[in-house]
Amino acid sequence: MYLSIPSEKFTMKSAKPYIEEHKERFIQELVELLKIPSISADSAYENDVIKTADAIKISLEKAGCDVVEICETPGYPIVYGEKIIDPNLPTVLVYGHYDVQPPDPLDLWDSPPFEPIIKKTELHPDGAIFARGSCDDKGQMYMHVKAMEFMTSTGQLPCNVKFMIEGEEEVGSESLGWFVERNQAKLSNDVILISDTGMIANDIPSITTGLRGLSYVEVEVTGPNRDLHSGLYGGAVANPINILTKMIASLHDENNHITIPGFYDNVDELSAAERAKMGEAPFSKEKYCAALDIEDVYGEAGYTTNERNSIRPTLDVNGIWGGYIGEGAKTVIASKAHAKISMRLVPNQNWETITDLFKNHFESIAPKGTQVVVTPHHGGQAYVTPIDSLGYQAASKAYEQTFGNIPIPQRSGGSIPIVALFEKELKSKTILMGFGLDSDAIHSPNEHFGVWNYLKGIETIPQFYHYFTALNT
Repeated sequence: MYLSIPSEKFTMKSAKPYIEEHKERFIQELVELLKIPSISADSAYENDVIKTADAIKISLEKAGCDVVEICETPGYPIVYGEKIIDPNLPTVLVYGHYDVQPPDPLDLWDSPPFEPIIKKTELHPDGAIFARGSCDDKGQMYMHVKAMEFMTSTGQLPCNVKFMIEGEEEVGSESLGWFVERNQAKLSNDVILISDTGMIANDIPSITTGLRGLSYVEVEVTGPNRDLHSGLYGGAVANPINILTKMIASLHDENNHITIPGFYDNVDELSAAERAKMGEAPFSKEKYCAALDIEDVYGEAGYTTNERNSIRPTLDVNGIWGGYIGEGAKTVIASKAHAKISMRLVPNQNWETITDLFKNHFESIAPKGTQVVVTPHHGGQAYVTPIDSLGYQAASKAYEQTFGNIPIPQRSGGSIPIVALFEKELKSKTILMGFGLDSDAIHSPNEHFGVWNYLKGIETIPQFYHYFTALNT
């Protein structure tokens, strides 16, 4: 049940007129930001990542922050901004990231990933911005900057605000943990606000209440000490690529249950009532399959599609390579084979424990004649936010105000590893107000973000500030 908000404590003008007046500028500013290839995973783009941080700093200054800093870290810098209007008022800490995923494979993009274009789609009749980072997370991060501009320009900022925008989210946020641990007083807040998630549909708003954790590893299988002629040696020595594929295949049983011993020991099982509540979210299997050009869904037996991609742990190969992949034929048995594997985890699964379980199991199933090396990359814990918190109630009221519908609480299959870190170090709850759609192709070719969604986020975010302030004063 919502707490009542006395009308005299809440007067807020709609952002719609301001957004309409500045709409083209808002879109163009985002387009310019999307042109910078801030790929944190590839050192060749180091200057572009730093250039993006500088651009965010300028944007925060123009939006009305009194203090904006480029904070150096062991890795890429963090852009910090703040506007403190009264220490006695609540403080909202906005988190986002300015780095993006690599755009590969480039040949699957309909237009160059860093040359943004706007075109209409079935789900985005008002147009969508196609570019790497448009939805994840430059577009959604920049909504907060423009919402800040609206509130300061119209004299409607009701509380204190801090921004912490990082450049390593797509590679594990290692420097962010370092920064948070050393700046707890600087980052003190009453709630953390993030838009790096999505919602069910443009007419069915939702608030993400749970995120899966992550364990990401790379494996290498070595056989002979050099590449071999497949005629002279085929059938006589272990082929690392054949071995690797067999080892990976063995990680799931016939019910698509993960076979690593101990993997499910601490999995948080939802009650039948909770699963039934999740089942109320609209879902069309036919539309889901049609959007992906697949004949049927696939996954762990005994669970629905929405459960498989949110409340159940998974193990997926993200990349696999070895041997000759050039044009034409080369009859060779490769000396080495490699794969990158991610495991999405649920509450109570510790990512470091899962990484150890994977490593021990994968090494144990390697046949004689091969050597296996498992290299952990990064990970993070799962997170669940309560729906009875003041932050959640404020977010729900904000969506209801601008969408006309009460949002549905929904657990996400994605991971934002630093959310659990924030709660541990800053003792703050995180509210996840996403405005993208699952169909926006984040991490994929042709990533896009609806213009309507972008502007709707700018309209809705100020409402959160005012409801949260009213509930806390």
